[in-house]
Amino acid sequence: MGTARSGTHGEGDYEATRRYRKRTENFLAKNDPAKVARKAAPKSKSEARDMVAAEERGRARAKTGPASTARRGASRR
Repeated sequence: MGTARSGTHGEGDYEATRRYRKRTENFLAKNDPAKVARKAAPKSKSEARDMVAAEERGRARAKTGPASTARRGASRR
């Protein structure tokens, strides 16, 4: 939520959005997304299992339930 001092209203933080967009644009201008994705892929079946387990633990800690996770565009398998 914004504060009177920050100049934001409601739930938006416009300055944070601008910083995020700028960093994302810079990253995409300097990197090949497909290459970055390949580099981040699990190197073994064990690592793949660890990644799935970590994702499940994260989802279990999320404040929202499955309906809102799906609504936010959760990964589709």
